[in-house]
Amino acid sequence: MPDSTVLVLGSDPPPKLDRLTGRARVVTAEPATLAALLPTADVLLAWDFTSDAIRDAWPVRGPRPGWVHTASAGVDRLLCPALVADDTVVTNARGVFEQPIAEYVAGLVLAMAKDFHGSWERQRRRHWEHRDTRRLAGTHAVVVGSGPIGRAVGTTLKALGVTVELVGRRERTGDPQFGTVRAAEALRPLLGGADWVVCAAPLTDATRGLFGPEAFAAMRPGCRFVNVGRGPLVDEDALVAALRSGRLAGAALDVFQQEPLPPDSPLWQTPGLFVSPHMSGDTLGWREVLAAQFEENFDRWAAGEPLHNVVDKRLGYVPVR
Repeated sequence: MPDSTVLVLGSDPPPKLDRLTGRARVVTAEPATLAALLPTADVLLAWDFTSDAIRDAWPVRGPRPGWVHTASAGVDRLLCPALVADDTVVTNARGVFEQPIAEYVAGLVLAMAKDFHGSWERQRRRHWEHRDTRRLAGTHAVVVGSGPIGRAVGTTLKALGVTVELVGRRERTGDPQFGTVRAAEALRPLLGGADWVVCAAPLTDATRGLFGPEAFAAMRPGCRFVNVGRGPLVDEDALVAALRSGRLAGAALDVFQQEPLPPDSPLWQTPGLFVSPHMSGDTLGWREVLAAQFEENFDRWAAGEPLHNVVDKRLGYVPVR
C-alpha cells in the first residue's frame, strides 16, 4: 500500500504521474477543498500555478505537507507568512521554462526591430510600402533578473549580436558570460543607454512596481520594453502613458497585474503594445516535462535525498550558486 499522500492542486489537464503508482496516494484538490485536504498530505503539487488558493488555505498550525512543489518558475502565488515561517520545503520548476522564454523574447525583439507587425498590417491592406528597419546587431539590452530565465534571455540576445547588461539583486564580478552582474541599485542609470529593456525578475517585496513612471522616464526615447517576469513588476498605467507619449517606441507584455486580462483593459488598444496571454514559456509537451520533473524530485524525496530547485522562501526564488 502507498505510504504517502500527494495532494495535487489541479487544473485541466491533470498531470500524468505514472511513476507514483503504488508508491503514493494521489489526491486532487480544487481551491474550495484545499484547506480541508492539506492536513492529510505529505506532499503538495501546485499544478495549477495560477491559483492563490495555497496562500489563502495554508494552515497556521497543525499538520501540513513537508514539501510543496510548484509547476512554475515563480513562487509568489503560494508564499504566505505561515509557509515562509515553517519548515516546509518549497521547490519550483527551474530548468523547464528558461530557453522557451528566451526564444520568445528574442522573437519579440526581432519582430519589433524588423517591424513585422507593420508588414502584416500593410499586407492586410494590400499596400506596398518599402521602408527601412533596424539592425539588431550592435544594439544594447538591459536584462533585469539574473536568475536562469534572465541569463537565458541575455545569452540568446548576445547570440544575435546584442550587447547585454545583466542586473541582479546584488553586484557580482567575474561572471563567465556577462562579466559584471550589476546590482539593482545601478538599474536607473543603465536604462538611459538601453535600446531594449527586458524584465525577467521574480516578484518580491523589493521588485513590486519596479517599472513605474520614473523607470520609464529614465529610458531614452526609442527604447522598447518587454516583461516576461510577473505582472505586478510593472505599473501598467505608467507604461501606457510612456507608449502614448511616444517616449517608448514599443513594448510587449506576457504577464499582467490581472490575468486573464479583462476585455475592457486599455492595454488591448495601446499603440505599440504587443499582448500575449502568459504563454512565453509554454511549448509543445511542456506539461509532460513538468510532470517528469516532479516525479524525479519525488524519487529524491522518497529516498531521503536533497531535493532539486529548493527555494529560499525569504528571498522568493532559488538562489544562484
